[in-house]
Amino acid sequence: MEKEVKLIGSWASQFSCRVEIALKLKGIDYQFIQEDLSNKSDLLLKYNPVHKKIPVLAHNGKPIAESLVILEYIDETWPDHPVLPNHPYDRAIARFWAKFIDEKLAQTIYKVGVAICKGEEKEEPIQELYESLKLLENELKGKEFFGGDKIGYLDIVAIVIAHTYQLMFHEILQIEFTPGEKFPVLNKWLEKLRQIDVIKECLPPKDKHIAHMKIRFETIKSTLK
Repeated sequence: MEKEVKLIGSWASQFSCRVEIALKLKGIDYQFIQEDLSNKSDLLLKYNPVHKKIPVLAHNGKPIAESLVILEYIDETWPDHPVLPNHPYDRAIARFWAKFIDEKLAQTIYKVGVAICKGEEKEEPIQELYESLKLLENELKGKEFFGGDKIGYLDIVAIVIAHTYQLMFHEILQIEFTPGEKFPVLNKWLEKLRQIDVIKECLPPKDKHIAHMKIRFETIKSTLK
């Protein structure tokens, strides 16, 4: 029987992975449709004509785009095992930090990558990155998860970003993304999440992921020369 929930995504996409984690945490049955981003499908262009990007969640044929929007839609549509906090203030704070990760943190990561690609001085952007990560470290202090005593919305948003860039910085850029002496809380949180079955199921295979990131890095590097 055709599934009512379909996810158009990519195995290597941090944003697709977010959605898969949320779906699995809530026990929602879904069909994953692997998208070829070098030759975008008619289905993707039909479901996301504005940005033409993954992920797209289709629920009973109705598409929802953008990972943060999708996470909220999932939580509101299937309220069992909620990932967003109950209190409006706490929900607002979770959304604030999610936006911080996808905008501010992403920008600082990009600056580090550009500096390395161009052979430019990298200490300043690295310091800016560590300042952003320290804000997240402080937000997590005293808690098991960003969501409190269980995985929540912000944990889902942050885990794939943290996992992916820790791997990329170590294996490709030869820099520590979260040095242990600077970020003990974030590192403990990251290792704890990596041991959770649902998270492990969704994270890309390590060797395949590194190979994919190396190709992307070299492509970006060539365009910046």
